[in-house]
Amino acid sequence: MVVNRFRISEIDLASFRSTLDAAVAVLRPKAGLESLRVLHNLDESDLWALVTIWQDVGSYRRALSGMESKMVIWPLFALAVNEPSAYLSPEELGDNRPRRQF
Repeated sequence: MVVNRFRISEIDLASFRSTLDAAVAVLRPKAGLESLRVLHNLDESDLWALVTIWQDVGSYRRALSGMESKMVIWPLFALAVNEPSAYLSPEELGDNRPRRQF
């Protein structure tokens, strides 16, 4: 699962929605995409999220490669809150558990 969050002021909303809609149109037909949801936070009106679920990490990476993705999807990601965005359930982690840094 990939969760990208965006803080968008009311002034920038129309531009954001245009960029978001274009990115969603490019992402929807990508191989390996299982689910895509655009969410708007109920408590903080400037907070939006794009939540996607992928068959595997390779599908996600392939979806973001190519010229069309770089021209349309990456401008949206440039607006994202700078935070980790990829998640796995504990069952899926297996030996890929994050290593604790000391």
